[in-house]
Amino acid sequence: MPTQYVAPSKFGLFRIVRHGRRWRSLLGDCELARHDDVAAALAYLHASCPRARLPAALEHWRYLGEPPARLVQISVNDNDNDDWLLAG
Repeated sequence: MPTQYVAPSKFGLFRIVRHGRRWRSLLGDCELARHDDVAAALAYLHASCPRARLPAALEHWRYLGEPPARLVQISVNDNDNDDWLLAG
């Protein structure tokens, strides 16, 4: 899962996603533009979608960070044979 910021609106879920060294601004699964920094992505979304009422500051967006460096492994529980995710 890449680093991203998300904000819901009446038009759908807006996202600012880090992709390598660049940032993408998206509405749902549709990419709107690419940017050199996260501030440019935020400014673009505000300018292009003013009726969406997106939060003005990035601190008010929901931040979804990168997954931990250690991989999540699946093991089988012997008692009821359900799969469980175990974080190391």
